[in-house]
Amino acid sequence: MGDHRERRRILFSGRVQGVGFRFRTQEIARRYPEIAGFVRNLPDGRVELVIEGPAALLTAMVDDVSSAMRGYIERVDESRYTGAEAFSGFEIRY
Repeated sequence: MGDHRERRRILFSGRVQGVGFRFRTQEIARRYPEIAGFVRNLPDGRVELVIEGPAALLTAMVDDVSSAMRGYIERVDESRYTGAEAFSGFEIRY
């Protein structure tokens, strides 16, 4: 019903580096204290977002990030896994 925990790995492609993508994602993550994970730039120009928490909230957060950064995103690839609770908060990784 959307309240089970899961982990998602989302890869954003486009002009997503050098535009404040990670910082905006971190701001959005603060609205979802039940979600933990990280965001980071990848060497190939994409941004990776790995988050875990209640499935419905993950969907909401990804939608918020996609909406906020829609002018920069050309493609979104998402993988879903069962939740692992491996993170204790949300951070930007370098």
